[in-house]
Amino acid sequence: MNVVIKIFSVLASVAAGAAARKALEMGWRKGTGHEPPKDAGDLRNSLPGVLVFALVTAASGAVIQVATQRLGRKATVGLERHPEEV
Repeated sequence: MNVVIKIFSVLASVAAGAAARKALEMGWRKGTGHEPPKDAGDLRNSLPGVLVFALVTAASGAVIQVATQRLGRKATVGLERHPEEV
């Protein structure tokens, strides 16, 4: 059963990451009126803009990863305590 929960956690993390990325891109467009920086080496993008976008993207990714890992762990512990509910 732990394998199923781990697979579900990975899938949930990927889905949440994709949704967060779309939301960040949409928020960036709305807030700045420009496309989000895709290539950090592109000199047409300002350095502060690239850094802010990178920091926000990394922070949201870390939050999603921690949240999905913790939820997966809670599910595992819950199933170990009450396996008859499965």
